[in-house]
Amino acid sequence: MSVLKKPQPLILGVRHHSPACARLVASRIRELRPAFVLIEGPADFNARLDEFALPHRLPIAIYSYLASEHAHSGSWSPFAEHSPEWQALQAGREVRAEVRFIDLPAWHEAFSSLENRYADVTDAEHEARADAYESALAERVAVQGRDALWDHLFEDESADDLQERLHAYFTRLRGDDPGSLGNQARERMMASWIAWAMAQARGDERVLVVCGGYHAPALARLWPTLPADLPKTDEPVAGDGAGRPRFGSYLVPYTFKRLDAFAGYASGMPSPAWYQWVWEHGGDGAARHALQRVRERLREQKLAASTADLMALHLRAQGLARLRAHAKPLRCDWLDALAGALVKDALDAPLPWSYRGPLRPGTDPVLVLAMDVLAGETAGQLAPGTPQPPLVSAVEAELVALGIELAGTLEIDLFKDADRQKSRVLHRLAILRLPGVQRSAGAKLALSGSRKESWRLSRPFEQQAALIEAGAWGATLFDAARARLEDELRQAGGRIAPLAEGLNRAAWAGLAALSAALLDDLSRAIANEPRFEDLAPALGILHTLLRHGAALQMADAPVLRVVIEAGFDRALWLLEPPAAIAAADVDAHIKGHLALRQIVADVGAETANTLNTAVQALAIEPERALAVWRRKAADAASAPVSRGAALGAAMSLAGGKEEREKTPDAVADALGLLQTLPALALGDALAGLLALAREALLVEPAFATGMDATLQALDNADFVGALPSLRGAFGWLPARERGALAEQILTLHDAAHLSRRALTAHFKDDLTPEEVAAAQRAEETAARSLAAWGIAV
Repeated sequence: MSVLKKPQPLILGVRHHSPACARLVASRIRELRPAFVLIEGPADFNARLDEFALPHRLPIAIYSYLASEHAHSGSWSPFAEHSPEWQALQAGREVRAEVRFIDLPAWHEAFSSLENRYADVTDAEHEARADAYESALAERVAVQGRDALWDHLFEDESADDLQERLHAYFTRLRGDDPGSLGNQARERMMASWIAWAMAQARGDERVLVVCGGYHAPALARLWPTLPADLPKTDEPVAGDGAGRPRFGSYLVPYTFKRLDAFAGYASGMPSPAWYQWVWEHGGDGAARHALQRVRERLREQKLAASTADLMALHLRAQGLARLRAHAKPLRCDWLDALAGALVKDALDAPLPWSYRGPLRPGTDPVLVLAMDVLAGETAGQLAPGTPQPPLVSAVEAELVALGIELAGTLEIDLFKDADRQKSRVLHRLAILRLPGVQRSAGAKLALSGSRKESWRLSRPFEQQAALIEAGAWGATLFDAARARLEDELRQAGGRIAPLAEGLNRAAWAGLAALSAALLDDLSRAIANEPRFEDLAPALGILHTLLRHGAALQMADAPVLRVVIEAGFDRALWLLEPPAAIAAADVDAHIKGHLALRQIVADVGAETANTLNTAVQALAIEPERALAVWRRKAADAASAPVSRGAALGAAMSLAGGKEEREKTPDAVADALGLLQTLPALALGDALAGLLALAREALLVEPAFATGMDATLQALDNADFVGALPSLRGAFGWLPARERGALAEQILTLHDAAHLSRRALTAHFKDDLTPEEVAAAQRAEETAARSLAAWGIAV
């Protein structure tokens, strides 16, 4: 009596998001009606496979995350209708097969640096081998690029031996490469599921496996060597004594734009809209849809595309298809024809479909538009009732409770308790980077006392996915925002500026009790910070939190006090040596002086009842700061902006009798400094003076008189050269003080009858100081030319 041999598993190696592979998978499942359909996907989602049966609008993805005190990672497993994995899920359910995902969970260390499970090449070591093999094959069949090669070999609808072609292609592509340690772990897991399914199969029941083609040869070799036990997925364990990590997976809406290889997605097919049209309508129907949309978009953008051009495009595509032995024009044929028919100028960048990754600078606008059309605008949507993380409902509840509608503009009055609560919720959403929540106006410093802020609110289609993904950070909005912010601060690289700005964002969002470890990081950042322009402004933020941060449990914090004391000394040390100040650093340099002056002013206040006890405890030396500022102001080798700011700081702090004796005539000192500088440096020094000592200078008519005389002494060329920086300097004055200064100048020139607007109004809203200076230079050149011809102007 003979014993029937159990059928071997059918392992279909596929390219993710390939319509040809998707058709093959669906047809083989319906033909063989296997008892088990095993799919490359996160095995920890197996208990929730029924969620795929809900009426979602594709594309969607499984978002998996792992979060601990020291790290956060996320991974996506996307599905489109033309994805082989999606068709395997649907066809497997249709034939009543036992469907299972068989890959490691995304929180496994094998995915630690892999955001996309369905990547074409997941081993850096394997990439060179794959490139060499595909390049040689492309050269042999006379096509350019990996995607064109794939279309030529597999997406041509005339191919009737697709399964054999795929097997031969992926076998040669993988060769005898064992793969990385991460891929070896994944393949052992998938092969274990195959061994288990083969043991469960009875009689002639079949097992069908759908996996990335790279893995298929390894799985065929490995599964017979493994035990038939049900594979287990152990929960992740946090290292270094950290608490239990958070991990999980949820379905999220996805978009074709995110799926597109040209947007940087490291997997599968490019141009997802094109391949969706191929799936729905075949090659001819895809071409009709693509050409119609390209024509419409070209005309919307007013790019040239005549009827003759479009006819030539069609003829070129047909000719290229015949030349390349394609039964019908493929994607590469249509794109090559489009470039030949519609691009009229020489190309400054390679054709986008000849390489992988984002479009390169200089790509012709027609080609950019064509690639955008083929990427598509389709956005997925989850079916009602799809499980979501607790954060989603928590956010909606908070928005409803506070009466916040994510539509239109919301004006916030921070002096009202209810509005302050709204502001904190919106700032927390902004920390989570939720699309559709954008702050359009308001003070930068959280505890500045500013009253108004504005928000632009909306519900773009990306918002739901972003909120679900943000659920990895915590179950409530408060916890999620705090965890996300702390993670960003941990990645700040020990720089003081982002750490201080992070505490400022915490203040806006009302996030109390940030971890002590992060506050300790500030001390180390102080000791390592090499730039005054980063350190001193950050001290201003920290000092404000020390004085007024009671709501954040930061007021009188010993750690902050130590940080500010150490930072104050280091900032003075960095300020003292002469150094050039780059134009991009001028504002930060001035703000650094302002921060140090505020600290000195608070510590040196004369009456105890005006002080916060935390400020009294600061162990800093105001006299030392004043001495540094005086030396800086007198140092001709220092940058003009630094000299002006230093003099302004010393002048503004000369409130006591002793200081007034050391600085008897503030106006004379200021004018004396300005008159020693070349014309091009006047504006920089004046910016420092006005930013630090405007209260002391603008109340003295002698300052306006002296400045007017200084500028009157400049010749036309010097004045035009100095004008941009001078206008920038006056930008440090509030509008009212600029108006008062304008009135003084008008009086000096016997023009008091004119409105101050004659000097302060912009004669063109978008005119920059540089444009004004350029226009005046052009006028001078024209005047000299006319004078040379004896024409008076």
